[in-house]
Amino acid sequence: MKQIPPNNEADYDLQVPGASAQRVGESDNDSAPLDPSHHRALAKARRADGDELGAVAHLIAAHTLDAYAAEEAGAGTSNLCDVATGYFMTGDHVIAEYWYRLVLTLDPHVAVACQNLAAILASVGDTAEAAAYRDRAYRIQRVFVEGTGAQQRRVLILCAAHTSGNVPFEALLPGTTCCRIKYAIDYAADEEDHQLPAYDLVFNAIGDADVAAPLAARLARFVSHCARPVLNPPAAVARTQRHRTASLFEGLPDVQVAPCVQSDAAPASRAALEALLAEAGIDFPVLARPAATHGGEGLTLCASLTTLEAWRSAQVGGSYLAAFRDYRSADGFYRKYRVIFVDREPLPYHLAISPHWMVHYYSADMEQHPWKLEEERRFLDNPHAALGERVMHAIAAIGRRLDLDYGGIDFTVLPGGQVLVFEANATMLAHFERESGTLAHKNPCVQRIVDAFERMMSRYPPA
Repeated sequence: MKQIPPNNEADYDLQVPGASAQRVGESDNDSAPLDPSHHRALAKARRADGDELGAVAHLIAAHTLDAYAAEEAGAGTSNLCDVATGYFMTGDHVIAEYWYRLVLTLDPHVAVACQNLAAILASVGDTAEAAAYRDRAYRIQRVFVEGTGAQQRRVLILCAAHTSGNVPFEALLPGTTCCRIKYAIDYAADEEDHQLPAYDLVFNAIGDADVAAPLAARLARFVSHCARPVLNPPAAVARTQRHRTASLFEGLPDVQVAPCVQSDAAPASRAALEALLAEAGIDFPVLARPAATHGGEGLTLCASLTTLEAWRSAQVGGSYLAAFRDYRSADGFYRKYRVIFVDREPLPYHLAISPHWMVHYYSADMEQHPWKLEEERRFLDNPHAALGERVMHAIAAIGRRLDLDYGGIDFTVLPGGQVLVFEANATMLAHFERESGTLAHKNPCVQRIVDAFERMMSRYPPA
């Protein structure tokens, strides 16, 4: 029997505050979101305003609520969830959140609603509620199939659901050619491995070695009985922890890596911290970052032992401490190049140029400086000409030593012509830009990456 839950159920607050609430159309009356007539009135209003999509959404809500009130056998939230997902996919997260919350009020067990609501909450910094919904989603469901599979390559994607650290695979595995079977293996029991839909090959998307480390035994068991090819096998990913980078690339000509040490817990004393740094050959200033983070999250330049002590005492969990190298170019700018490796072959992805040592593409204001974009274009069009054969030989050697089916490297070129490696692992982002935007010049390079990944996958026959 399907019934509309009581309106005071605390787990599902349907109110979306401020002007955004008015855009969705809910009222201050707590019962209104569960009243079909309320949604019919809003549908009429949206249509009068020329918002046909909004009108249809409210009509679907009204029909769904009618079905639940009548206790119809076929009553369900799938159409309403599709409405929410439509808004979610177009980036209209305020409206998507409202509809997902209504879906979960009617049926608390819709995993995709929990999953996408978690993503929305995480994007606005509500990490605690996001984590709760993410946990709920994967306790309900571990396998998510995107695509029909007809005339498509069926790719099983191993994911870590409880945290970030997955390879951004959306561009690599387009829905036009791939049926994506996402498997939240950190929530799945071993016997679920044998209950999966048929698949042609596996892509291990758990690309952060710190995230993968607690799952090592579970991943090894999966690989041991998997009969299909596994791209980016967990053993290869495990070698890419930041403190192992120097030893991984040891002996490669023209390659430098700053010394780095892993700290699983705050050192017991100042003397212990000094000893940890000394043993690793690290002098100040020190770059300190929490483990399993990317994009500069939590990254701090500590000029003294006192500063480092204060930073480390505030951390929960592991961290990395690395020597800082001032890598400014002769013109005073810092340059960070990114090369993607597909099947160990290097393909240029971007160049960011910044006046600050912490270089990220968007914080570098690349779009505001034509000269920066022009220098990036030269690198993307012909990296051998832009960097020289010596550098590109070093990059190619790094790709072979990294030995990933998909991975990448962030680096700079020192005045002496050597490559200084910032990081090299499987988590490197590559995505298409808007065709009408300032960064559209990057898209041919992204397409080459996607095409190379498709060629690599095509070597493996379907199951």
